[in-house]
Amino acid sequence: MLRTLGAALAAALALTGLAASAGADRSPATTAMTPATTATPTPTPTFACPPALPVTGQVTGATTTSVTITYWMVLSPPCGYDPPLLVSLFTSREDATGWRDPVAEAVTGPERSGTVTIGGLTPGTEYWFRFGDTKGTRDPYVIGGPARTLSLCSATATIDSRWGGGFVATVTVRNDGTEPVPGWLVSWRWSGDERIQSVWGGVAEGAGQDVAVRNASWNGSLAPGASTTFGLLVAASATPAAITPVCGR
Repeated sequence: MLRTLGAALAAALALTGLAASAGADRSPATTAMTPATTATPTPTPTFACPPALPVTGQVTGATTTSVTITYWMVLSPPCGYDPPLLVSLFTSREDATGWRDPVAEAVTGPERSGTVTIGGLTPGTEYWFRFGDTKGTRDPYVIGGPARTLSLCSATATIDSRWGGGFVATVTVRNDGTEPVPGWLVSWRWSGDERIQSVWGGVAEGAGQDVAVRNASWNGSLAPGASTTFGLLVAASATPAAITPVCGR
């Protein structure tokens, strides 16, 4: 009997301990939860182009009707260009600066450096060039030139006689090319107060210090190697040491 009572008491005590343990498990948590930490975003670095020209070029050849320009693409996008390039020609530096009235254009090949020849030009004329790409982007840096096409003729002047109030000069015009010259124009700039009084063998044009003499009706056509002359009577307070004419067309 006593043995049975002891076993029952032990069992009751065991059940009481289990209940207390279960009650402890159901008690509220005493430790507060730590909120999640948000990562700070890493800023995207800003790309800076180096202080260099993305493209450059120079004139490396000329004929009477064309100029050849050698170019180098120094940088690739986003700081430079990919081929092909568009090369534009202008007849004055002012037009080139303002990208006004290009007179001729040509597209380069697929090379990052090479040459491009632009034809259909006027003999004895100066041109300035600029670069762009075929998508319409214009290079803001390079204004190249002047690139001068070769003249079909050359001109030299000789002062034949002089006196206190003026002088007489003869200008020789020669066809230096391999094709006939249909007409010529010789020009130069006076260094002082020279004034043309009369011309024979040509027709005077221009005014002031800038002088131009065009061929007469009978001596404009020159075969290769042929030459002609015109004369000048000039009034001046002092005779210049020399006249340096340029022959064009």
